[in-house]
Amino acid sequence: MLTSGSTAPAMELEDTAGQPWRLSDHRGGHGVLLYFMRSTSCPICNRHVRDLVARRAEFEADNILIAIVVPEGRDLGLAWQTECGIPFPVLVGSAGTPHESIGLTRKVFGSMQQSGTLLVDTDGIVRHAHGATLPVNSYDRKGIGAAVRSLRGRSSPASP
Repeated sequence: MLTSGSTAPAMELEDTAGQPWRLSDHRGGHGVLLYFMRSTSCPICNRHVRDLVARRAEFEADNILIAIVVPEGRDLGLAWQTECGIPFPVLVGSAGTPHESIGLTRKVFGSMQQSGTLLVDTDGIVRHAHGATLPVNSYDRKGIGAAVRSLRGRSSPASP
């Protein structure tokens, strides 16, 4: 798993329309909060996404883009995004699972999908990284909030 203070990996994903999505394209513009769901059918992960949707204005005020990363393919990701009315980009892997790119796959009797969050600032530095095998532990709301607060006042397009 990535650690705070490290340089974010060169993530190249796809959105549900099949368009390329690169983390590096967001450098200099805004921070990015990526929420890696265990599965679109996970009720706990869905609860966490609903919290992100409810807090959308807070993140926008802090110049943070939210993206939801799912392990399923584009078709299932799009169906879930549409059905749930998700206003954020929903991203899938273009090759392999996107979770593997940040170390969110744990080997326990085979392979078990993990979930977690990654906050990357405008300079491409990881400011918060958290992952868990159990979905109830994957959304560190307090840790995300502290990381976002630490970004306030830094020189960025949205700084007051």
